[in-house]
Amino acid sequence: MKPFGISSVRPTLAALMLGALLQPALAQNESLRDRLHESIVAASGNQLEILTIRPTPIATIYEVELNTGELLYSDASGQYLFAGDMYRTTPDGLLNLSTATRQEANQRKVAAIPDAEAIIYQPEGEVKATVTVFTDVDCTFCRRLHGDREALLDYGIRIRYLAYPRGGENAESYDKMISVWCSEDRHRSMNQAKNGQNLPSRDCETPVLAHYGLGNELGIQGTPALVFPDGRLIPGYVEPPRLAAMLGIE
Repeated sequence: MKPFGISSVRPTLAALMLGALLQPALAQNESLRDRLHESIVAASGNQLEILTIRPTPIATIYEVELNTGELLYSDASGQYLFAGDMYRTTPDGLLNLSTATRQEANQRKVAAIPDAEAIIYQPEGEVKATVTVFTDVDCTFCRRLHGDREALLDYGIRIRYLAYPRGGENAESYDKMISVWCSEDRHRSMNQAKNGQNLPSRDCETPVLAHYGLGNELGIQGTPALVFPDGRLIPGYVEPPRLAAMLGIE
C-alpha cells in the first residue's frame, strides 16, 4: 500500500485553497449580476438580456455582454456603466481588448445557425476555410462577390450564405430572398437572383428575418458582410486573392 504522505495531501489542499480564493469572486459576480439584472433587464421589460459577465485586466471593472451584441463595462458595485472599447497600451500602440469578445460572440452566434438554413457553395477539393456571408440579392457588391464564387471555391473557400435584406421586411429584395430560400433548388434561384433575373413568387416559412436579426446583433450595417472562422467581421467586397490571403490561404 502506498503511504499516505504530504505529497498526497497537497492536491487536496490546493483545491481547497483555490476554492476559497474563487468563492468571493464568484459571489461578487453573482451579486453584480443581480444588480445589473434589475437596472438593465428588468428596466427594459426583459428586452435586454445579460449573456456574460467577465472580469477584465482592471480588477474593479467587469465586461458585460448583452443579447444585442453590445458590450458594456461596469464597476464592481454595478452602479456605474460605460459603453465603448477597452484598450491596453503596448510598445506597438493600442491593443483593443474588446475585439476578442466580439469575435468570440460572432463565432458562437454564426455557428449556431444550422447549415440547413444556409445556402452553401462547397469546393470540390479540400475545404481550407468557411466564410459566412450575409447577403442581399439586389446588392451590387454582393453580386460581384457571387460572380467570384468559382475563384473562391478554387482557393478552397466554402461560401455559406445567410440572408440580410437591407431594410428587413421593407426591403425591395425581401420577397426575392423569400423566393430564393423557398426554392427547391436554392443554388439555381440564388444564381438567378444575383444575375437580376425574375423569380417566381414563392412563400414558405424561412429563416430570412432571423438571419437579418442576427446580422443586426453582429453590428452589420451593409452587405456583403463576411464572418471569418475566427469571428472577424469584414464589411464589404474583397477580391478573391486578398480574401484568401486574409484567411491564411496561399
